[in-house]
Amino acid sequence: MKKTIALLLAGLLTLGLLTACGPTEPQSTTSGAEPPQGSQAPETAAPDHLSRIQAAGKLVVAMEGTWSPWTYHDESDTLVGYDVEVSQAIAEKLGVDVEFVEGEFDGLFAGMEAGRYDIVVNGVDIDEERAEKYDFSTPYAYNQTAVIVAMDNDEITSFEDLAGKHTANTITSTYAKVAEKYGATVTGVDDLAQTFELLLTGRIDATLNSEMTFYDYMNAHPDEQIKIAVLGEATQTAIPVLKGDDNATLLAAINKALAELAAEGKLTELSNKYFGRDISQDLA
Repeated sequence: MKKTIALLLAGLLTLGLLTACGPTEPQSTTSGAEPPQGSQAPETAAPDHLSRIQAAGKLVVAMEGTWSPWTYHDESDTLVGYDVEVSQAIAEKLGVDVEFVEGEFDGLFAGMEAGRYDIVVNGVDIDEERAEKYDFSTPYAYNQTAVIVAMDNDEITSFEDLAGKHTANTITSTYAKVAEKYGATVTGVDDLAQTFELLLTGRIDATLNSEMTFYDYMNAHPDEQIKIAVLGEATQTAIPVLKGDDNATLLAAINKALAELAAEGKLTELSNKYFGRDISQDLA
């Protein structure tokens, strides 16, 4: 009898231990890595374009390097010009260095769209077609379009006289668009040197370009027999960036830098240095 009772007690004890040590249901919690049911973990926002520039410590700027006095190489082959120094001043305001990438004008915008550089600073005029694809900074220069012809050309005295004539420019430039608008046939060139070569050899009737570029060219080549036949209204020169939220803070920072440079007189100083007069303000 005692043996039976002992066996019974041993069985009950074993059953109790199994029950106590058996599997338990998982417990929900609002602490640690898992969020509570019905909520999402906060996402870290990707850095925008300005933040990436500041993290890299440099602003990559594209320009031609062949369009004096905006962007060109001096006698020592150093890249200089109004747009070069404006870019350097903007980068300083942003607290970063500047890196220049030179290329033909017709490829500058494609390179920016491909992410090879941050902005284009190359005397870019604001026009409707560009404004559909890019956001522009506030203007930092005002530039008149000149119709340039050979000294003995008396046929072109207005933009309307370009109808049926042959001109030359980089194809995506504002100047090419204006020439085509008035009925000219435009020959595509790579740079300013080719443009004047075609004009001086009589292979084109005219070229459209910056008034200040013409004066700069004549200072370096005073014996060339060319002249300004027509001057248009001043256009607004600004810095394009790609549209979208990614570039919103970059555009705001560029505008802030330009406003400070204007207030400090830096834009006027650089304009007088390279153009002989202040084109940083609209004097119309």
